[in-house]
Formats: sequence, structure tokens, C-alpha cells
Amino acid sequence: MKINEIFKSIQGESTFAGQPCVFIRTTGCNLRCHWCDTAYAFYEGTEMDLDSILHRVRDYQCDLIELTGGEPLLQKETPALIKILLDEGYRVLIETGGSLDVGVLDPRTTVIMDLKCPGSAMTHEMRWENLKQLKSTDEIKFVIADRTDYLWAKDIVERDALADRHPVLFSPVFGVMDPRQLAAWILEDGLKIKLQLQLHKYIWEPETRGV
Repeated sequence: MKINEIFKSIQGESTFAGQPCVFIRTTGCNLRCHWCDTAYAFYEGTEMDLDSILHRVRDYQCDLIELTGGEPLLQKETPALIKILLDEGYRVLIETGGSLDVGVLDPRTTVIMDLKCPGSAMTHEMRWENLKQLKSTDEIKFVIADRTDYLWAKDIVERDALADRHPVLFSPVFGVMDPRQLAAWILEDGLKIKLQLQLHKYIWEPETRGV
């Protein structure tokens, strides 16, 4: 597998926010979201075999693992790595951009799927069939850049009753969308979703890597 970085930090997003977590960031992404904050993972990385990755992960002595990217589902070894981690007793999360088939994953995996709003310019790449494959414990994230994104996300959530079936997260684009404004819209419309801030960007400098 081509790995961009492996590190232990505080989980900054999802319903697991605030928990210690080991991140395995893979190299490569098939999308080019306008607001992407990990573009360095598009190309930078080192080839590692599964044993080397597992050795690094075990050294951290942390039972929560997240595969992220880039897009981890681009790596053909990702399902096998996740299965090994699950068999060893780890809780495994995967953050995916929603354009690739999540059905290849072990059902014990917690999927955090990003449905791309119009502001990302990647909405046309979404694999909508993924919504039917998600489990009730899987999470759906919308990254909101403006009012158009918010109304689009709100329509999708209400149309498919997503909040009745999954944890749904609305996350403002850091430095672009005012969290207070997003909170006001959510409260005004009575949405049953979770407002998510990128916790790690408030603890450390937003551009800091490996934390």
C-alpha cells in the first residue's frame, strides 16, 4: 500500500470526535474538492506492506483506528488491512469520499461517508448506491461551504430520511463557512443532525500535519 502518514492524535471529526485515534492516511485521491485540506496526500507517500503498517499501528497501543486519505478505497489492500485490524480487536473507521463502492468492506467497519455538496464541485462523482449499503451505525457527512450547500444537504437528508437511519454530520468548511451561521440555519429548520467542527484545527494550527 502507498501510505502518506501514520500517526496518533485526537479524533477531530465524526461522532468519535475527542477520542484518541491512530490515523492511517493513504496516498491518492480520485476527487479534487475545491476546499480539500489534505491535497498533500494526492501524491506523497511511501510503499508499505501490511506487516509494516500493522507493526506501526500496534506500537501506538490505541484501540481506535481510522483509515483516511486521500481516498483509502483506491488502495486494493484496504479491505484486507481493515479485516486484520478488526480481527485483532480494533475499532476501525474509514473516511471515504462517497464515489467508490463501500460494499467491499467488512461489515464490522464503521463507514464515515462524505456526500459531496455542490461547493466541492464533485457532486457528480457520487455513487448514490452506497446509501443503500450503509449500516445504521455508519455516518454521513456533508461539508458545507455556503447557503447553497446547506439547502442541498438539507434536501438530501429530508428526501431520504437519512437522520432517521444514520448519524448525520454537517461540517462547515474551515475558514469559509461561519459555524455560527450554520448553527443558526440548523436550529431554524429543526434539523436532527450533528453540527461538526474540525476539533483538531482548534487544538493545533490548522495547517499542522500529523496531529
